[in-house]
Amino acid sequence: MDEFKTNLDEELELKERQEVKSPPLYRVFLLNDDYTTMDFVVHILETVFNKPPVEATQIMLHVHKNGKGLAGVYTREIAETKTAAVVELARQNGFPLQCSMEKE
Repeated sequence: MDEFKTNLDEELELKERQEVKSPPLYRVFLLNDDYTTMDFVVHILETVFNKPPVEATQIMLHVHKNGKGLAGVYTREIAETKTAAVVELARQNGFPLQCSMEKE
């Protein structure tokens, strides 16, 4: 009986030492175009990415000046969902806004 308990204790110690790996993260970018309004981009950043108004405006200006801007960093599933939400909302409102994601 003691031998069984010792083996079980050793097995539990091994399991406790195993490290948990963080899931890979993805950067979600908004891409500039000549048709989507700045107000709509700010709206997307506030609603889809939960950015406060000042930060959303700063990101929008970065997108406008540089062609693309970082909207956030998320796990794959969340990044895919946010990317799809941006495209869907843009199409519903008649804008060609594009969104992309890249592995970090």
